[in-house]
Amino acid sequence: MDTNRSGVVVRRGRPAGPRTIGLVCAVAAAGALLSGCGNSGSDTAGPQKSAAPSRAVPATAASPSGSLSADQAQRKALIPKAKTDYQQALKAAIAAVPSSEAIAAELKGTPASPYWDTVVGTTDGKAYEVRVDAVSGQAQKPQPQSDDPDDKQQLAARLSKATVTAQQAAETATEKTKGTVTTIELGDADHGNNDTVAWTVGVVTTDDWNETTYEIDATNRKVLWMHVDQD
Repeated sequence: MDTNRSGVVVRRGRPAGPRTIGLVCAVAAAGALLSGCGNSGSDTAGPQKSAAPSRAVPATAASPSGSLSADQAQRKALIPKAKTDYQQALKAAIAAVPSSEAIAAELKGTPASPYWDTVVGTTDGKAYEVRVDAVSGQAQKPQPQSDDPDDKQQLAARLSKATVTAQQAAETATEKTKGTVTTIELGDADHGNNDTVAWTVGVVTTDDWNETTYEIDATNRKVLWMHVDQD
């Protein structure tokens, strides 16, 4: 655990990954290619809160050639192949589901076939998974997700509380860490008040292929928590 010049506690290593949206757990269960996980500290230690950084988090020195971790090597191979960014992918997904709003997007696939795994939802709580080609930007047919009444009620409540858009949350994250957004997700906050709705945003710095994850309050853009994955 280190402290940067802004006095922000920065946890390095592989911290606990973002919580998965309840009603779209089938999407997240496929496994995140680019999301971080685990802690570099004690296995029994809980996540640490950190104040919002007052300036951009400086990128760490790039790993020497040939010394990239498996995750870093995957990011290095995959990210440059994606010609469609998260924002374009979500726009295509929203266009495929009338009157929907963004819930999540994650860059997945292989360098030969990258794609965005997106989820959008409507105000009545219905969620749809939409796969978007990360090269052409073409969206496939939306796939309906959980039709459970509790899941739908939970999603509808999140969407009604969230006044910060996915784009605004991503802008907040990239103001702190310059890089490429590879994952973004709306859900219940793991930090702060229990009823807080937050965006989790993953940003990869392309000089070292590390990933920094931010949890951002979906009502006021306040950074609730951040960590740096250097693995």
